[in-house]
Amino acid sequence: MSYLKTIEVNTAELKGTLYVTDSPLEAEWLRGRGEAVLVYFHEGNKDKDFSGFTFGVEDPEHLEEDYVERVYRRLKGLPWKILETERCLIRETTPEDVEDFFHIYSDPAITEFMEGLYPDKEQEKEYIREYIKKMYTFYEFGVWTVVEKSSGSVIGRAGFSYREGYDEPEIGFIIGVPWQRRGYGEEVCRAILDYGWNVLGFSRVQALVETENTASLKLCDKLGFRAVEELSMGEREYFLLKCPRE
Repeated sequence: MSYLKTIEVNTAELKGTLYVTDSPLEAEWLRGRGEAVLVYFHEGNKDKDFSGFTFGVEDPEHLEEDYVERVYRRLKGLPWKILETERCLIRETTPEDVEDFFHIYSDPAITEFMEGLYPDKEQEKEYIREYIKKMYTFYEFGVWTVVEKSSGSVIGRAGFSYREGYDEPEIGFIIGVPWQRRGYGEEVCRAILDYGWNVLGFSRVQALVETENTASLKLCDKLGFRAVEELSMGEREYFLLKCPRE
């Protein structure tokens, strides 16, 4: 007799059903119907093949609502809401954001101190799809999309990543030119740093900023970052800055 449980996801913005099963056949059948499936692992099915199923639990009777919603969102391809500030919503990036990103990155001031997007929009969308699978799904953080709550407009990106050769998470941020000089960068970065300390458990965060990028250096200084090293990468000079948890 297989185990099957349904959990209703019912919020102001989201309604659906998460299915929990311990049967590979049932899990495959449900997934084939487009349902969100969570696998229940126990001694009786430890030799069964659940390859291809991302999420599993050992105690399906005591699942927190936040976990259920996040699993459902991931399996349905819906972005997680990370946090809100007074004026902004920070959420996971979706391929649909690419149109807005191309508009933001079209201003030469944006790419003066950072890499641009792929030249083709479909390439960028595919990159984001892979990013969701490899970064968001397994690390539960990354670089997110910043939305202005009052207008619903995508105004930038901010979040954390790991740079090859470094052990500490690195903060990154960009606010589109039309929304600059309004304090959005500081507002968003303070919030995600707090998220890094209190939710992700970071003890120190780094930033890598070009020595001529005075605006970003000034913001990092406000946030508590201090330069620990000056280094060269290619033809560019950078300050490596670090911020410890208070």
